[in-house]
Amino acid sequence: MERLHESYIYPYLCALICFMDLSQIKMVVTDMDGTLLNSNHEVSGQFFSLFERLRKKNIQFVAASGRQYNSIVDKLLPIKDDIIIIAENGGFAIDNGEEIVSTPLPTDTRNDVLTILERVGDNYPVLCGKYAAYISDSSPRFEKMLREYYTEFKVIDDLKSSTEETMKIAVYHFIDSEKYIYPAVKHLEDHLKVKVSGENWVDVSSLKAHKGHALKKVMKRYNIRSNEVLIFGDYNNDIEMLQLSDFSFAMANAHPNVKKVAQFETLSNDQLGVEKVLEKLA
Repeated sequence: MERLHESYIYPYLCALICFMDLSQIKMVVTDMDGTLLNSNHEVSGQFFSLFERLRKKNIQFVAASGRQYNSIVDKLLPIKDDIIIIAENGGFAIDNGEEIVSTPLPTDTRNDVLTILERVGDNYPVLCGKYAAYISDSSPRFEKMLREYYTEFKVIDDLKSSTEETMKIAVYHFIDSEKYIYPAVKHLEDHLKVKVSGENWVDVSSLKAHKGHALKKVMKRYNIRSNEVLIFGDYNNDIEMLQLSDFSFAMANAHPNVKKVAQFETLSNDQLGVEKVLEKLA
């Protein structure tokens, strides 16, 4: 599909959703950062109102994020008991208090990746457990940034000595993760999932630890077909899940790779792109 300049997206979107038949949709899935959250990392009040309307129609909602479970809950606190949460890029998922996905990295593999990152330098690895994260660099600048994405984290002397299950290694670079971190770990893609998940993040996890794998399990659990799920995303870690839907939307601010995969495009996260489509559904 030919992509439109952002200034033309809104009238195009209005025309598109006017004629789009969404009557069969039973589930809505959205990424968080860059998608449902605005640039201030906030969820709009309009979304919560739309959620209530969707719930009355028995349409389920899934939050699928690279964030940790507790961080997602913190952002969606008013509805946390009524949604399915796919955390850590699909490495961990909870449905109504029940763990339905857990795909940790083997300890030896985790430590091998940490060794590679030590050689690269100028990066900040985060070991992502189910309910807490672990770092070894406690610089105020890094911790300030980290608190936005990780509600629960601990500083330990040696990451390799951690005995907690690691769902993924999230690697932060203050300037550009795709340019400075990804090339150093790209060669691991033959046996690990390596994803540029944001401007400053690269995530390394087990091959099955991705949003698409977790969402497949959720869809099977509720017998949801590709024409019954609406999915929104903006970055490379959303690609596998976007491929599961006939109604997949890339945000206007999405990575070019995402726009190539998604069936449709909506407004940016700061222009309530998710909400504009959900208005049609609700």
